[in-house]
Amino acid sequence: MFADPTGAHAAVFAAVFVALYVAHQVGDHWVQSQRQADRKGMPGWPGRIACATHVATYTLTALVALAVLAAGTGLRLDPWAVSVGLTVSAVSHYAADRRTPLKRIADALGSARFYALGAPRPGRDDKPCLGTGAHALDQSWHIGFLFVSALLIAA
Repeated sequence: MFADPTGAHAAVFAAVFVALYVAHQVGDHWVQSQRQADRKGMPGWPGRIACATHVATYTLTALVALAVLAAGTGLRLDPWAVSVGLTVSAVSHYAADRRTPLKRIADALGSARFYALGAPRPGRDDKPCLGTGAHALDQSWHIGFLFVSALLIAA
């Protein structure tokens, strides 16, 4: 992307990625309410609102993490780059958490069976855990876009 003989951009990228990854774990698993988690994939406005509310609190968690990183290290981040990076993170997070887009991508890439791995059988709650293909694809999608977001913020 650019020459950086000092490695400063790489160090900023690494610090930003770590902050975004930590914020992702906290925002996706601690800050998100049970109501948001239960409804964000529902069709129509109830699902859209639940997902948008989750993404808003998730993005605020990321912003706080970046602010703490900056305050704790003296790192100066460009506000425009932070805005662009967090927007990419938010939009990609919303798309994945609405469920249908991610399932369609998995289907198109031939990963439908993996997406369904470990899911409860229709009409039963016999696999209530995080160990599903859908969850693994969801998390890897988010982490991939955190990488992109960190690159945009560090640039």
